[in-house]
Amino acid sequence: MMTFEPVVVLMTTPDIVTAEAVADRLLALRLCACVNIVPAVQSQFFWQGAFQSAAECLCVIKTGRHLLPQIEQAVRPVHPYEVPEIIALPVVWGNADFLAWVETTVS
Repeated sequence: MMTFEPVVVLMTTPDIVTAEAVADRLLALRLCACVNIVPAVQSQFFWQGAFQSAAECLCVIKTGRHLLPQIEQAVRPVHPYEVPEIIALPVVWGNADFLAWVETTVS
């Protein structure tokens, strides 16, 4: 039996409409248990050789490591960025009941 490995995925979007579309798609496909949408973050970065600054939304996605490739595939059709930020961080500790809920939800 495979051991469940919870992860938190961070993903930025250009606006709330895109963030909600990403969340709706991932939840409908049961690829995550929860998406928190932080509606206003300011991102500063280099893109195509130039310094950029942009107002974005941040999606905080709770899921399992085994679903990461499927999450990337599901997001691409609804995400307008050429290179969407999809970064997964391992959960090193968490409320056992919450993590069990995440596992049950995505299983």
